Amino acid sequence: MTLPAILFDLDGTLIDTIELILSSARHAFEEWPVRPTDEEWVRGIGTPLVRQLRAYAANDDEVALLLARYRRYQNEHHDRLTRCYDDVPDVIAALADRGHQMAVVTSKASPIAHQSLAFVGLDHFFPVVVGYDDTARHKPDPEPVRVALSRLGVSPDDAVFVGDSPHDILAGNGADVMTIAALWGPFDRETLADARPDHFIECMAELPGVLNRAFGHA
Repeated sequence: MTLPAILFDLDGTLIDTIELILSSARHAFEEWPVRPTDEEWVRGIGTPLVRQLRAYAANDDEVALLLARYRRYQNEHHDRLTRCYDDVPDVIAALADRGHQMAVVTSKASPIAHQSLAFVGLDHFFPVVVGYDDTARHKPDPEPVRVALSRLGVSPDDAVFVGDSPHDILAGNGADVMTIAALWGPFDRETLADARPDHFIECMAELPGVLNRAFGHA
């Protein structure tokens, strides 16, 4: 019987920060000459924030200004607009009790990722957190997934990646791990299907059953 390592995306998968992300972007671009719509911003969730901002900035100074405005709002409103999705705490605790190694692979900077995990009480389950500042390339490139596997000391055959965005699925597929698309985030099934995940789950409570069937648990 194999107990796979489980890699999780953070925003939109473990924690609901979508309104925080959108509100922070709206604040950053307030009175900016060219502003993204919510729909445009959602499409980039799961990729690095700086990359998203750069599409609306003329130079690095403008990127820095937008980033500072975004971070200021994010830090001020983080606790008010951050929560776990339903079933996440119980399922994560059960998976840890069963003996799974777990990691977070996120495009967030590591400090804010650790802050979010600590705020919702999940930090002690994730000894490995791979953030934006830990790799040279970022999702949908597979490098962050490979770094997490290396830190956990597991092979791709013995791991899965659970994420809510096509960027997560593409990164996991590129690293040759089983990919599981979470359908409770901001991306619909059709969008996720285009990235070709191995499995879909409607809620976190379905994850243990998928692992049982895929890895031969009783």
